[in-house]
Amino acid sequence: MECLIIGAGAIGIAIGTVLLESGQKISFLAAGNTKDAIENGGIHRTGLFGTADFNSEAITVYDSYEQLPQNTFDYVIISAKTMANEKISTMLSGRKDCLISTGKLVIMQNGWGNDLPYLRYFPKEQVYSARVITGFRRTQPNASEVTVHTAPILLGSLYGYDISPVEPLQKAICQTIPCETTMEVGKALWAKMLYNCALNPLGAILKVTYGQLMEKKETMEIMNDLIAEIFSVMQAAGYETFWKTPEEYQETFYGKLVPDTYNHRSSTLQDIEQGKKTEIDTLTGTVIRLAQAHGVSVPCNTMIYRMIRAIE
Repeated sequence: MECLIIGAGAIGIAIGTVLLESGQKISFLAAGNTKDAIENGGIHRTGLFGTADFNSEAITVYDSYEQLPQNTFDYVIISAKTMANEKISTMLSGRKDCLISTGKLVIMQNGWGNDLPYLRYFPKEQVYSARVITGFRRTQPNASEVTVHTAPILLGSLYGYDISPVEPLQKAICQTIPCETTMEVGKALWAKMLYNCALNPLGAILKVTYGQLMEKKETMEIMNDLIAEIFSVMQAAGYETFWKTPEEYQETFYGKLVPDTYNHRSSTLQDIEQGKKTEIDTLTGTVIRLAQAHGVSVPCNTMIYRMIRAIE
C-alpha cells in the first residue's frame, strides 16, 4: 500500500510514522523547512502509543504536484490545515493520475464541509472522511507528539458509499492507534464539531488546556451555551449526531471526553501562539454560516468567533 500525505504537520507526521510501522510506503508533499527536515532527519513520533523513528531513506518527499508519479497511490491523505483546501483541491485535480484506478482521498481534518472543495473535481465515491479525536502536537518540523486520546479514529463516507475501500488503511492505522470504519462518519464529525467548537476557541482565548475549562462554573456555562446553539443549528440544518439533546451530550462531554483530553492545548491556541491563522472558519464559522442560512440565533458562537478573529 502506498500513501501520499498532504499536510506534514502534527497529524500528518504522526500518521506517517504509524503507517510506516505497519509496513506501508509513505510519501509527503511538503516544502521549505518541513521538506528539509524530513529529507535530512526523517520523521519521529513520541507520546502516547510509543516512540517511532524513521530515517529519511524510508520516506519520499515531493515539493510540487508536478513531481508526483503516475498511477502510484492507494490513498491521498489530506491532513493540511483546512484553509489550504481550496488550493490543494485545485492543484490535485490536475494530478488525479497520481492515484491508482481504485485510489481514494481521505480527509483527516477538523471541521465540517472540508470535502466540498474536493467534490468539485472528484466523484463522491472517491472522497472519504476521517474523525480524529486524538490530540497531536508538532514538537519539531519533522516530529509529532501524541498528547491525548479518547476514542478511535473513524473512517467512512459521508455519502453512504461502501467502507471496504478504506479498510486496508484502517487496519494499518489500528496496529498502533485504535481505528475503525463506520457508516456513521457524518454523525461522528458533528460530534467532533461539538467537541472542538466548545473547547478550541475558548481554550485559545483563555490560554488554558481543555481540562482547565471544566474547573470554573463560568467557563462551563459558556461551553453549555455553545453546545446548545450548535444542537439548534444541527437540527435546523437536518444533521444528526449520537446524542439527541445538549444535556445528553454534556454527560459524555464532561464525564469522558474532556477528562480524557484534560492536558491538551487546542490546535487553535497552538496556531495563535505561533502567529498562524487558525481553523476557526471551518469550526465556529461553519456553525454561524449554517445558522444564518436556517434562521437560527447563535450569539455565543458569534461572540467567540469574533474574539478569535480579533486575536488573529
